[in-house]
Amino acid sequence: MVTLSLVHYIFIIMTIIILGFLILKKEIVIPCVIGILLIAFAYTGDVISSIQALNNAVIVSNGELFSIMLVIALVTAMSRAMHKAGIDEIMIRPVRRIIRKPVGAFWGIGICMLIISWLIWPSPAVVLIGALLLPVAGRVGLPAIWAAVAMNIFGHGMGLSSDFFIQGAPAITAASADISVTSVMSASVPLWAVMSVTVAVVSFVMMKRDMKNNRAAETKEITADYAAEEVRRPGLAKVLAVIVTLSFVVMIVAMVVLHIQGGDATAFVAGSALLLTCVITVADSGLGAALGDTVDYLKEGFIFSVRIFAPVLVIAGFFFLGSEQYAVSVFGEGAPAILNDISYFISEHVPVNSVFCVIIEIVVGIITGLDGSGFSGLPLVGSIAGTFAATTGLNTASLAALGQITTVWVGGGTIIPWGVVPVAAICGISPSELARKNMIPVISGIIVTGIVAMFLI
Repeated sequence: MVTLSLVHYIFIIMTIIILGFLILKKEIVIPCVIGILLIAFAYTGDVISSIQALNNAVIVSNGELFSIMLVIALVTAMSRAMHKAGIDEIMIRPVRRIIRKPVGAFWGIGICMLIISWLIWPSPAVVLIGALLLPVAGRVGLPAIWAAVAMNIFGHGMGLSSDFFIQGAPAITAASADISVTSVMSASVPLWAVMSVTVAVVSFVMMKRDMKNNRAAETKEITADYAAEEVRRPGLAKVLAVIVTLSFVVMIVAMVVLHIQGGDATAFVAGSALLLTCVITVADSGLGAALGDTVDYLKEGFIFSVRIFAPVLVIAGFFFLGSEQYAVSVFGEGAPAILNDISYFISEHVPVNSVFCVIIEIVVGIITGLDGSGFSGLPLVGSIAGTFAATTGLNTASLAALGQITTVWVGGGTIIPWGVVPVAAICGISPSELARKNMIPVISGIIVTGIVAMFLI
């Protein structure tokens, strides 16, 4: 029997307060700092240790997020070099003949993001889509926020929650529920389809409404760099555009054929971006000038990345404390597994029937997704599904699939500000703003999917 301590209740209360601030469109760094201090003091009973925990929590979150910060910085540097050489202008001309309006850009970005996310996961997909399609979206008038929403819901939502090709998510869920991967994947298809369609439709309707109302904040261009301008050396720009395009194609093929996935795929893309930055700059500026220009591009990239990530490191520091793995890094051995404990506590104190089983799976998926990791909660929702099915005779696979979909949609990077940072950074918008835009569509999808699940389990 799991019991909750003062640490757990502080985490619950501060999470509610932080989410309230988000809904009110307020920044949440100060509440997160207070939350870390209170949790640390409740656990250690020592003021000095609690203040030190602030530093340690940020260091831990930095260790987790630095790889993302780095790839954003390197890709931004590459985009600066591409823009200076006129490569982006050359590359987007053919695409502009296909994508002519914001609606086409929204669905085009989304579908491409979904396909690439299925093949190589969302993180590297964000980089590739950002480099290739965001300039087009900016030209045809798609607001930055809605380009980001499309990338989020199709990639980190639809792509990661299904994971039909790599099958990492269903494998973890199936193992913890003690059923086959095939059964989880089969059971997830109707639920995934309902969730995906609902979220996409609600997001699209919200986008059309906002653009119709001509909200200034929503209709700003993705970036001023995407304004059309004359290419200085069109011949060289065309050659470099072919090289960059072929490089992207080779990267995708290599990742699929060689099974380079997840963090390895992100590292491959980041390294390639740095290499391309050097090649483009030398070709455009000459070796002498390139020695200095490359440094300038890297500085711009890192300044941009740090500006986006600075508040996120503190915010993530609080929510990472909910995960035992990160809590141990801050407090040492014996640190509580706050999110898991809360989830088990709920499952033990709620009546067990089909309706409550669905609700519990959804609630547990949401709670375990708060740490911003789409996969950390999968063992828990899988095991809970197996337990409920054994005691009630419900469909284990459908229940586990529901838990998987909810956990990944929440924690994989759609409505958690510290989870949407890669997309927000690429699009040049606030992570909190993006999370707020995603919240209504994703919550709507979870509710509709939960209702459908009651008829399937």
